Order: sequence, then structure tokens, then C-alpha cells
Amino acid sequence: MTLVSDPTAPRLAIAGATGAVGRTLIELITSRGLRHRGVRLAASARSAGRVIDVDGRATVVEDLERTDFSDVDIAFFSAGTSVSLQWARKAAAQGALVIDNTNAFRMDPDTPLVVPQVNAGVLTGRPASGIIANPNCSTIPLVRLLTAVQERWGIRQVVVSTYQAASGQGEHGITELREGSELALRDPGAELPAERFTAPLAFNVVPFIDKLLDSGFTLEEQKMLQESRKILGLPHLDVTTTCVRVPVVNCHSEAVWVEAAAPVDREELVARLAALPEVTVHDRDVPGRFPTPLTAGNPDHVHVGRVRVAEHNPRGFWLWLVADNLRIGAALNAVQIAENVLERGLL
Repeated sequence: MTLVSDPTAPRLAIAGATGAVGRTLIELITSRGLRHRGVRLAASARSAGRVIDVDGRATVVEDLERTDFSDVDIAFFSAGTSVSLQWARKAAAQGALVIDNTNAFRMDPDTPLVVPQVNAGVLTGRPASGIIANPNCSTIPLVRLLTAVQERWGIRQVVVSTYQAASGQGEHGITELREGSELALRDPGAELPAERFTAPLAFNVVPFIDKLLDSGFTLEEQKMLQESRKILGLPHLDVTTTCVRVPVVNCHSEAVWVEAAAPVDREELVARLAALPEVTVHDRDVPGRFPTPLTAGNPDHVHVGRVRVAEHNPRGFWLWLVADNLRIGAALNAVQIAENVLERGLL
């Protein structure tokens, strides 16, 4: 049990508690033993009144519009960017430290953008905004690996192709993929649903995530550039990305090309990646071995394989990574931020 009477333990709230990330947050708070004096759940009016088990206790979901955050120490927001823009600053003004899992505040100069394994040092006190931003689900596993490369060799360029799962669009995305797949199997000529994705996702790949920008890139692709620069503290880092949605229920994958500033030795690269916290390198002992969304293993690790230094360019190498986007890419990173805040006594 993580519910305690200790007055030093935080009081928690989760906005967006009925969604895929919200439910994962509830699970992780219990499984990781995050001590607290209570967890309040909030969601939109249509989800209010639902009862969810939290740490063995039946908890009623509140209407977010009526939620008072004055008795909350840490509030996790994962109900979408528009909801965070409307309510996160209000929650912070009422005294809660907000950990926001949307794009609303990531590039705000008064809001730290944090991956604890990479840049926890930016957490030196309560942010001016009262908000700590959780990065994009594809950015988090990428920067966790790039930090080791930058420290040893420096980085000239990063080129990424993502293979992002339906769960990146929450429960509705998962449902659309499953229903579309069932319909396609029953009737190959049927018109497949495409409400959550730019094109039908069932038995398809869609190289377009989020809105199109004037540059021709999508917002999802721009996020990976801007966020990587901010987290790594490299304002001129060259990152270019193509973000693709694939018919996988959960776990994002990425094919990553990195050109370092100096020649890279594969054996040392593998050793440095494997030494990172919560990283598993699958081809460390068996060359060519790789993780997949179905077979990767520990959902709280970044999984790496296909590590290859280019023969024609010893500064360049490829790797393949897989990470659970609901956990590493969202809820787990948020909980680890909260753990870090508590360890540092920053409330």
C-alpha cells in the first residue's frame, strides 16, 4: 500500500484519469510505491462519476471543471493539450505542482522540460510557472540514448523515422485500430474508420502525425527537434524526423541515424548504451538481435538493437529502439519526475 498518513507525503491528483495514460499513472503510483496521502481523480463531465480502484480503494472520478486543487500537492495532467491550456495554470495558481503530459507548455521558458535520467539537474526549485512539462512520447526514449553519445563523442546530426502505435491517440486510437482491423478482415472492400488518424490505420502505415506546418513538416516532427534541443541543452542540435503511425496497439519504435563529431567504436557504444539506467541493448552479446513491440520485454526499459557503425563513415551509426509509449513515453516519465521532486524536497 502506498497510501500513508505521513503528513510529509504528497496529496496527488490525476486530470484525465479515465484515459490510457491516466490509468497507467494510477497503476504506476501503486506498483512503484509512490507514497501519498490520497489520490483524487478528475476527467471531463462525461466521465465524471465513474469509479476506479486506486491502491485498493474505490475512487469516484470528479468533474475537472469543479475540481479544487488547493488541497493537492502534485497534479498530473494528461487530458489533452486544450484541457491543460485551460486548467493547468489554474491548478498551479491554487498551489499544486503540475506535471503536464501535453504539448501545452513544453517550450515555455518558465517551464522545465524534464527527462529525469537526462536533465534532472534543471529541477532546483518550484518552476516559475508552477508546471513541469513531460516531453513527447517519441522524444523521451531518443534523448535518453543520445545523452550518452553527446557526452562521449558529440553529435553532428540525428535522423529519425518513427513507427508510432495507435495508443498514441489514447483509448480511442486503440479502438479505431481494432475495429478497423476486424472490419477489414470481414470485408476487404469496406470503408475503414479514420477519425483518430489522417488515414485508416488498419493494415496500413500513415506518414503523417499531428497538424501540417508551413515548413512541410508536421507538429509531431517539430516537437522532436525542439524538445531534444531543450532537454539536451543543445540549441543548435540538428535533428530531422519523419513520424509514421503504424498498426500496432502499443509501443513506439524508432530507426535512428546518428552522425557523431568523432569516430565511434561499436563495442564502446554498446557498452555505454547498456550502462544507461533502464536501458536494455538486445544485440550486446548476439549481433543483429532486436526488440519489437511484441517481444521487447520489460515495459519500463528503453530497448535497443541493430546497433551498426557505418563502414563508409565511422562517425555514423544506426540503432533501433522500442519503448512503451504509455509508460516510458508518458506516465512513467511523469511519475519519475514526481519521485525526483520528492527526493530533492522541492515541494
